Amino acid sequence: MPDPREPHRPPETSGARLFDGMGALVTGAASSIGRAAAVRLAQEGADVVLTDLHDSAGEAVARSLCEAGLRARFLACDLADRAQAGALAARTIEALGRVTLFVHSASPRRSEADTLFTVDDATFDRMLDVNVRAGFVLGRDLAAHMIASGTPGRMVYLTSQHRHAPRNLPHYSAAKAAEMMLVKELARSLGPRGIRVNAVAPGVVLGGGFTPAQADLEAIAGKIALGRTGTPDEVAQVVAMLLTDRFTSYVTGATIEVDGGLALFNWIPAAPA
Repeated sequence: MPDPREPHRPPETSGARLFDGMGALVTGAASSIGRAAAVRLAQEGADVVLTDLHDSAGEAVARSLCEAGLRARFLACDLADRAQAGALAARTIEALGRVTLFVHSASPRRSEADTLFTVDDATFDRMLDVNVRAGFVLGRDLAAHMIASGTPGRMVYLTSQHRHAPRNLPHYSAAKAAEMMLVKELARSLGPRGIRVNAVAPGVVLGGGFTPAQADLEAIAGKIALGRTGTPDEVAQVVAMLLTDRFTSYVTGATIEVDGGLALFNWIPAAPA
């Protein structure tokens, strides 16, 4: 493993794909940003394990990648189930042999009705389990594998604007705030081992957990500096950037906003409790 105290010398590019020969695990890969990240990594040469709660959709993504001549396979996993989450790193290592890249995109869909006095305990627990507990277990176990195998790994967690901007979605905001701090703890602990850990905070990206009505969408676009919502692939491009030493070899513990300038304005007004 390279000494992280030594200045990085970017590899020769000469047409090589960013992740040739690397193994990757992407959670939440059946849809939206997770799917876009898995596709991007596979297109850049990675051998990708996609995992998600939704078997048929995840299998379809993996199958489409294989049909395109890329390397991908699907492992079903409910990350809210502690036994399944605890076994996922070992299953991925068994499938790939070596894991270099990890993207934690999984998060339960949130409902705008899940406000302070309506969100139930089970929904709150599931949100924290998938985002934070599974994120911790997978980060820890994959880091142990990377260290043991001498792999200079890279990890990216998908967090949210709500990590510091409450919107009366207490379970989601709490999970994303905790996830941001988890990234910082991992980055601090693993940096001396040559493992970089960062986060991406998407803005309004349609097709994920946020699906506003058309009238609301037009109002939201007015609060975004670029005047439009984002796409999953635009987020996936930044995920890939953070995973490669070609562009971000001296970046760890950071959270990159991919929001079209949404954070420059006040966030959408909170719904009543």
